[in-house]
Amino acid sequence: MNKVGIIILNWNGKNHLETYLPSVEQYSKEAQIVVVDNDSTDDSVEFLKANYPHISLIHNESNGGFAKGYNEGLEQIKNQFDYYVLLNSDVEVTENWISPIIKLMEEDKEIAACQPKILAYKEKTKFEHAGASGGFMDVNGYPFCRGRIFDQNEVDTKQYDSVQEVFWATGACMFLRAKDFHEMGGFDNDYFAHMEEIDLCWRMKLHGKKVMVNPNSVVYHLGGGTLNYMSPRKVYLNFRNSLFTLYKNYRGSFLFFKIIWRFLLDYVASLAFIVNGEWKAAWQVLKAQVHFVKKLKSMKVKRIALKASSNNLVPNRKGIYIKSIVFSSFVKGKKHFSELDKNNFIS
Repeated sequence: MNKVGIIILNWNGKNHLETYLPSVEQYSKEAQIVVVDNDSTDDSVEFLKANYPHISLIHNESNGGFAKGYNEGLEQIKNQFDYYVLLNSDVEVTENWISPIIKLMEEDKEIAACQPKILAYKEKTKFEHAGASGGFMDVNGYPFCRGRIFDQNEVDTKQYDSVQEVFWATGACMFLRAKDFHEMGGFDNDYFAHMEEIDLCWRMKLHGKKVMVNPNSVVYHLGGGTLNYMSPRKVYLNFRNSLFTLYKNYRGSFLFFKIIWRFLLDYVASLAFIVNGEWKAAWQVLKAQVHFVKKLKSMKVKRIALKASSNNLVPNRKGIYIKSIVFSSFVKGKKHFSELDKNNFIS
């Protein structure tokens, strides 16, 4: 097997390391574990040194979030591994979780990223929010998954166990071909956290690469380990970074109108938050839009550079849902991925 590095980003996560690292040690004999610490202020680093002295430890000088944290850490081990496995500190892995995915990626060199099936740690019969059984993107840039549409997590009855190409793979447990990660320039530091893996996958697909899910590998994710799913900070990052991602990567006509339409849809989302009494979340949606506009100039530079680097390549659009997932879910009442018309997916 090629050299595989399991890279765990840590920030004040001693409790998670105590709980979940034993399973990673037990079921990952074919890989090397590296912990990248984002300048933690708890005693997680001391815990690692005392209990796992054999695990490589990289210390970042500041907490740059998921994006910058991984970028800085992976830059320090560049050329040491053929594959990176980015693994959240709150993930329990299972026996034989690595080899099915590495075998798949070895058989097809066009696969740049892949994820396992992600189930919920606390409800092991259900898919977990972050990734489920592979990520997709609708026509307006809204992400969803096999097994999870918005906040509806399905029960896993093996209905999504096929190995197939998707649009994005989750950063909770993301297998990456190291060469492709560095050639793409890694994650976008401006994201800090959330949606950066979707942006990376979209950039990879614009360069003709494949993103896959292999449910023969299964892990259990606690989720919300750093930020609760409905925390105001997470709402802000998700809405702002989703706009970043759409603006940078969208290659269809009438980008200006596409962004305006997304603004309107996000306004509707903010009104829904208000109706549900979630005033702080509603404000974060509007705040995200303001900050998106403020960053337009720098995002335009990135958009132009990305377009230039991928201009002569055939983009891979598999995994795009050509309808609105908002309309399908909230108007037509389709809460399960299996209820969506397969003919509306680019394949």
